[in-house]
Amino acid sequence: MSGQLLRSRETALALAILALVAAIAWRFPSFVRPANLASVFNDTAILVILALGQMAVILTRCIDLSMAANLALCGMVVAMLNAAAPGVPVPLLIALAILLGAGLGALNGLLVWRLAIPPIVVTLGTLTIYRGLIFVLSGGAWINAHQMSDAFKALPRAEWLGLPVLSWIAVAVVVLMAAMLTRTPLGRAFYAVGCNPTAAVYTGIDVGRTRFMAFTLAGAISGLSGYLWVSRYAVAYVDIAGGFELQVIAACVIGGVSIAGGIGSAAGAVLGALFLGVIKNALPVVNISPFWQLAISGGAILIAVAANARAEGRAERIILREAEAAA
Repeated sequence: MSGQLLRSRETALALAILALVAAIAWRFPSFVRPANLASVFNDTAILVILALGQMAVILTRCIDLSMAANLALCGMVVAMLNAAAPGVPVPLLIALAILLGAGLGALNGLLVWRLAIPPIVVTLGTLTIYRGLIFVLSGGAWINAHQMSDAFKALPRAEWLGLPVLSWIAVAVVVLMAAMLTRTPLGRAFYAVGCNPTAAVYTGIDVGRTRFMAFTLAGAISGLSGYLWVSRYAVAYVDIAGGFELQVIAACVIGGVSIAGGIGSAAGAVLGALFLGVIKNALPVVNISPFWQLAISGGAILIAVAANARAEGRAERIILREAEAAA
């Protein structure tokens, strides 16, 4: 039943995106040129990557408000290292960003697991701590393009088969996350913990450890995104990705990931991110202020939450009727 709900939500969202693109193309045909659509996807690539990490956390009935701050701290660290030692290989810097991000995510997971602090409180606190650490490390100074090595800036922009490497990295993360969620014990544990933590315990799943792994995975994805962000935009500063965590959560919710946990898919999270990406890129084209993006995103979240609640309510009623009929 939940699989049918997911497929229906994903289909409806895909049709909504196509309708939105068609409406924009009717007024501005150049918007649907392949090169422009590829650019839209590339602009949305980091949001896609982060949404998948956030989805893993939300599936376990938790939430991570510190992902953007984690991204910013990891991005600043690798940018400062590159500026200080340009000879350090870029793959080593990427590995460092991923490991640092995973460590920051693991800290969130430990606090939630061992101290039983609500996830929203933990990650709101670490969000502030990570932002403060960026200022302490950098002294408030920016790392600009001329301070970064050419190799450091080149990777996300390099093209392969007509698409930037940044887009291919997003595609790879989507494939890996989809496989992990559907084909591995850890992925199935995320769903089990979110659907019914008590039942998960009786099946031998450690709920606390599973949530710890979800936070660590989200942190690793944030670390990777930190390198991608600062290298693509060729700048690192204290307020990198300020408020971006709200867009990440919005992408998940719009994509059908239930805040109550246990329901969601990689395809849905990707479609939610693409929906926001199309809106972001379309607003300037139709001469609407980008500041409306927040209002539109908020409205989309409310509609998505209402749709989720109605769909889940209908599913529960169907299950009850089937159970009564069987009895």
